[in-house]
Amino acid sequence: MKLPQQAGWFFLGAGLFVSGPTMAQVTYGKKPDLPAPFATKSAGNGPDKSTPPEGFLPTVPAGFHVNIFAKDFKNPRFLASAPNGDVFVADTGAGEVVVLRDPQRTGGAQQREVFAGSLNRPFGIAFHDDYVYIANTGEVVRFHYDKQTSKRLGEAEHVLDLPPGGGHFSRTIAFSADGKKLFMSVGSSSNIDLEKDQRRGAVLISDPDGKDARIYASGLRNAVGLAIEPETGAVWVSVNERDELGDNLPPDFLTSIVDGGFYGWPYSYIGNNVDPRVKPQKPELVARAIIPDVLLGPHVAPLQFAFYTGQQFPAQYRGGAFVAEHGSWNRAARNGYEVAFVGFKDGKASADPVPFLTGFVSDPKGNSVNGRPVGVTAAADGALLVSDDGAKVIYRISYQP
Repeated sequence: MKLPQQAGWFFLGAGLFVSGPTMAQVTYGKKPDLPAPFATKSAGNGPDKSTPPEGFLPTVPAGFHVNIFAKDFKNPRFLASAPNGDVFVADTGAGEVVVLRDPQRTGGAQQREVFAGSLNRPFGIAFHDDYVYIANTGEVVRFHYDKQTSKRLGEAEHVLDLPPGGGHFSRTIAFSADGKKLFMSVGSSSNIDLEKDQRRGAVLISDPDGKDARIYASGLRNAVGLAIEPETGAVWVSVNERDELGDNLPPDFLTSIVDGGFYGWPYSYIGNNVDPRVKPQKPELVARAIIPDVLLGPHVAPLQFAFYTGQQFPAQYRGGAFVAEHGSWNRAARNGYEVAFVGFKDGKASADPVPFLTGFVSDPKGNSVNGRPVGVTAAADGALLVSDDGAKVIYRISYQP
């Protein structure tokens, strides 16, 4: 299904209004129809305020329920569910990783403690053997810990250096299904400038101890989300594409990536659609640019996503991907500001993205929004947890018809 391409607002369900075209679709490797560059002017339309009013809760589909799981963070970003069921939160603004527990299954975090502090803009979190790996903006570190209690047992151990800071500072990490390889996402330092450090705008791979690091896939402007599809073991990323080509270019996307794959940035987008601003061009690279699997819509800013492996939600959600969309700034009519769901079958995307957690944009033309989703993970009981760095809370979505 291809969503309507006319301009203006239309109702898409679950309480969300979006402006066409959204271009949210599974491509199946086919080149989609896209508007020409600069068909509309580049807009600066980020919200001035993203704190919701008192008592606000997002909207969920029928049969689902939402509540605040934890609050009072400085900048809650990436979420990770530990093997023992504890929830790890990267409070990036505070420079901390926090552990949350709900031992009595009340639906809210009853215990909270700092796992590690004095970190440099921590984001990605991964678990491997008796270690918690944390991606700071310029390095990956790991901490020996007790897997039963989530207690830290030592100080930070340096694993490897990463390009620090830049236009995109977040660093995301994930281990391969067999645990033998560590994947790391490093965003570009700019919109379309050529990089001096080729590790930027790419996903890297190394051994768990940081040795034999190299580029795994390139041409990915800012692959904030990084996760392993559980059925196939394939590496998937959610990518924030370039800005300032107009309201509807290019779509951000969710895609599997392959070793040695090139995905266009900065020379082209969504396959071989050339960006006329980039000089000099590299037609030999553009010719082999891979079309992404799922288009999420222009400027929606996808951040973390999670494959749903729980049993609490109805069958149609199992195995699919929940994608946190932080929301647009470079679009006259706001786009994103939701958690979208992409259905999967046999380890591949099988349905176009649809809104799931919505209600963050109450007035499409206003200068404020009710929050900005960032992180998403499935809790041990099958509920879905979503961090919001506008509201500074973590929401819990449960299902009980």
